[in-house]
Amino acid sequence: MAPDLPLPQAGGMLTYDSAGFRLDGRALRILSGAMHYFRTRPQQWPQRLAALRAMGLNTVETYVPWNLHEPRPGDFRRLAELPAFLDEADRQGLWAIVRPGPYICAEWDNGGLPGWLTARVGRRARTSDPDYLAAVDGFFDALLPAVVERQVDRGGNVLMVQVENEYGSHGSDTGLLQYLADGLRGRGITVPLFTSDGPEDHMLTGGTLPGVLATVNFGSEPEAAFETLRRHRPQDPLFCMEYWNGWFDHWGGPHHTRDAADAADTLRRILAAGASVNLYMAHGGSNFGTGAGANHADPPFNSTEWTHSPFQPVTTSYDYDAPLDERGAPTPKYELFRSVLAEFAAEHPEEVRFRSDPGPQPAELPELLGPATVELGESAPIPFAAPVESAVPPSFEELGLEHGLVRYTFRVPGPRPELQLTVEGLHDRATLLVDGERVAELERGVAQDGIRVAGGALVELLVESLGRVNYGPHVGDPKGITGGVRHERQYLHGCRAEVFDLGEPLPELSFGQGGSGLLRGALTLEATGDTYLAVPGGQHGCLWVNGFLLGRYDARGPQLTLYCPQPLLHSGRNELVLLELGDARPHSVELRTEPEFG
Repeated sequence: MAPDLPLPQAGGMLTYDSAGFRLDGRALRILSGAMHYFRTRPQQWPQRLAALRAMGLNTVETYVPWNLHEPRPGDFRRLAELPAFLDEADRQGLWAIVRPGPYICAEWDNGGLPGWLTARVGRRARTSDPDYLAAVDGFFDALLPAVVERQVDRGGNVLMVQVENEYGSHGSDTGLLQYLADGLRGRGITVPLFTSDGPEDHMLTGGTLPGVLATVNFGSEPEAAFETLRRHRPQDPLFCMEYWNGWFDHWGGPHHTRDAADAADTLRRILAAGASVNLYMAHGGSNFGTGAGANHADPPFNSTEWTHSPFQPVTTSYDYDAPLDERGAPTPKYELFRSVLAEFAAEHPEEVRFRSDPGPQPAELPELLGPATVELGESAPIPFAAPVESAVPPSFEELGLEHGLVRYTFRVPGPRPELQLTVEGLHDRATLLVDGERVAELERGVAQDGIRVAGGALVELLVESLGRVNYGPHVGDPKGITGGVRHERQYLHGCRAEVFDLGEPLPELSFGQGGSGLLRGALTLEATGDTYLAVPGGQHGCLWVNGFLLGRYDARGPQLTLYCPQPLLHSGRNELVLLELGDARPHSVELRTEPEFG
């Protein structure tokens, strides 16, 4: 049932036909840029949004990650962030496009779907399965009222709302898409709904709905993409909902960049075709905490030529080689895009309109802190929760854990000689200790050869999750040990599992000198600023700043520094806490003045 809200106003209606969009009856070319509120700190939104407006954009687009807002069933958090972001966009003179999923991809953990949900419904996720739809209904009930009241036909700035995301790349359950569209309408969404898919026949037939605007996503060759869209939807306006002007990175892979002039030329061709556009990304930001997703190479769709495993976790940085870099600074791509947009606006004044004109000018970015070294002189043991006893190793989801560490402990029966030890279904990385000695580092998708253990030994596996797959048939990726631990062909039973939850704030810890586990150092500042943090000598792990988990670091690169935004720091004493999970003992964290992508 539709909520009890004011009826749409006479003005503010966005309509469209094959010629384009009209707002209040006047032509409107939608010039949008993607910026995700959850990949920047709220204090940074005004500067970033003003910079989008100054580039010549009139709209901002954002996804909504369900798992951020409902990390446990019925436990809704941070719901105020989306309406606050939309209000700030309004103040900065921007309309908004909202993409609430429930699946979003976005190189975000599990494509935005909660791990507890995909563990419950399995392959029934993203279908018309009643259990899945009931969970979606609960999320939409909590999320959508704030979007409804901010629609353009109610005096707000929300122009459009998406139905699912790239469903044509996944399935063919049109009943699901219709249910979602009906649910959006029934909850009060009156602005145009849309779908977005790749410009291929099977994607556009599988991912679209009659009466719902169809848009396409691509990075090049706009003429061919729009020709395909026109063939399927001659009555719809042309819209590239994701113009991939950059790309994301995986740990262990190359850092992706795109020639700025080439990207600007493609933007010019999109506009020349008469299309609206959404730059993906205009500002990428950071995968803070455990938000980064992963991909799984499934030939012929993905390549493993530069990785040693088909499992490919996404880096903490989501810089994306976007026009605004991870810190929010304009790049050469920004300047070229601004020139293209200015030329287009001058040539088509009847189409290019802005919510406010002129928009606010971007504030100056914070100063960068100078180089410094923070010694890690204190340590504390990893604060594992009370152990859980189980016949077989429970998965993270069975332990109620989205992301973190689980220490699995087994005793090998004996007496017996040394035999091969095998961990089946490792998701994603583990340190193996035998009788307290570190024996091996194990990784998902990598052969486990030459590991032999004698009878009577105490076997410990410290298992780390790295990001659930966000795209393709492996979405719903479970974590932990999803098979079992075998000694030769015999499964080891009688498992003790201890959890360290990386999704929750650090508990109170008692730090001292020496030892291992969590390492701590202090950074004293007279004035704050942005900085980039490096862990010389570290292999892989996590870094907190004043209790906030910045994300993961990994010496494999390409990302070798973590961006630390000014809002996380304060004058006086700042606490840095490091969890090193490799076979290393880093002694310091370094502050650097620029990012390093190997």
